Amino acid sequence: MRVQIIAFTIVYLLMLLTIFILPFYSVETYSIMRNTTSELAAQQTINAWIMRTIFVLLALASIWAGWIYLERFWFQRICLLCFGISLLMTAVYSHAPIDRNLAYNISEDEWQSLFASITGFLFTLLAVSIAFIHKQRFAVYLSLLIAFVATLLSLLMFSVIEFSGIWQRLIFILSFGWLIYEFNKEGIYHGQTE
Repeated sequence: MRVQIIAFTIVYLLMLLTIFILPFYSVETYSIMRNTTSELAAQQTINAWIMRTIFVLLALASIWAGWIYLERFWFQRICLLCFGISLLMTAVYSHAPIDRNLAYNISEDEWQSLFASITGFLFTLLAVSIAFIHKQRFAVYLSLLIAFVATLLSLLMFSVIEFSGIWQRLIFILSFGWLIYEFNKEGIYHGQTE
């Protein structure tokens, strides 16, 4: 196993711990079922720096692990890089606090929302584009399935909002888990994954 995959796996495990444990050390009204991971990193939120750090680490680990794997696939590399940068920007700009009565920067919240949406779109584009470079049917179907599931869960976040926290946690668990699985292969260019 390459050092990039080990690092990515460690960051993934830290993410899992953070998204399920940090809510108990965040705002008192925070709900794992209802509130998103972005709200763990929200303005005026205790320990928000922890979730912001996880966003940064996920962005960097994704780019580092995928860059070599996607050797000679420039479109997929661009998608990966843009995905990583947009995820990084969700750490730079913070969500509005859960308690909207607190003072917060509306512009920062809007930027965070924009980058979160772009991140979701770019992840889906990355997954679909990776499907096109595979020869094995299982790998193609898995890439398309993860793109579909991520999109479906994103839509559920806005239509069944009382479970937004669950939907987004599932997106994170499945998406980054799939990226680790995908990037752990020897290298698609050399045909060793097929």
